[in-house]
Amino acid sequence: MNDERLMSILIAPHVSEKSTRVADGSNQFTFRVRVDARKPEVRRAVEKMFNVEVESVSVLNVKGKSKGIRGRIRGRRPDWRKAYVRLKPGHDIDFLGPVE
Repeated sequence: MNDERLMSILIAPHVSEKSTRVADGSNQFTFRVRVDARKPEVRRAVEKMFNVEVESVSVLNVKGKSKGIRGRIRGRRPDWRKAYVRLKPGHDIDFLGPVE
């Protein structure tokens, strides 16, 4: 697997109430990933980008919502994929970096 593919697997960290609660309680982080990403690819991408060791990866597909735009016109948000990444004890991801 080439480095370009690994660097494009993770799209962004997914921040919500649930993901924050899970991160605080069990050293688990949530990422928005590509729709065609597989678990081993997500594991390697996180290990390479953040220099940590991954214990487990869970991946799920999130269905896009249907939205009413104006009157009879209907729209739909795209489907996307989310990955829950649990790190081994002693490892942590700091998204903010050092705070001065």
